[in-house]
Amino acid sequence: MALFKKRTVGKPGEWYYCLEHKKVEEGPECPAKDRFGPYTSREEAQHAMETAQERNLEWETDPKWHDRQGPDENASG
Repeated sequence: MALFKKRTVGKPGEWYYCLEHKKVEEGPECPAKDRFGPYTSREEAQHAMETAQERNLEWETDPKWHDRQGPDENASG
């Protein structure tokens, strides 16, 4: 008996954005490594790349992630 069953069909209402095919899918049609989601609506999945770009920009400009000194800045003597 398997501990985990592989889910081959998605639940109705789960939306994904496939990175390989560049399209919105209802239910996971493509492998997890090739998709973003799940999203609650088709519209939300359609904007997956914009959402990812916004989150990346927030991370890149977040001072909490860039508060360490570089190797040359903390060298002593």
